[in-house]
Amino acid sequence: MILVRDVFRLQFGKAREALTAFKAVGKVAQGLGYGRDSFRVLTDLVGPYYTMVLETTYPSLAAYEQMGVKGMSNNDWREAYQKFTPYVESGYREIFTIVE
Repeated sequence: MILVRDVFRLQFGKAREALTAFKAVGKVAQGLGYGRDSFRVLTDLVGPYYTMVLETTYPSLAAYEQMGVKGMSNNDWREAYQKFTPYVESGYREIFTIVE
């Protein structure tokens, strides 16, 4: 089992708008099976301001890669994601093996 954390640094003062836009992305993504085992969105309390994290889990890295291909080829996902990206300054991804 793996945990994928997509970390987004949002534009200053645009967290609400970004979260609203991301809810549409999340709805489409979950409909496609993204994070079937776990799908949650987190926002910062301390640390770098205007940080949003998407955490999802998958049975394997191969399952995660297959889901990525499925999403990228879906018009609804692409349209929703394009409405979210204007609020993002930068981001990165972390992938962990779940030990326990």
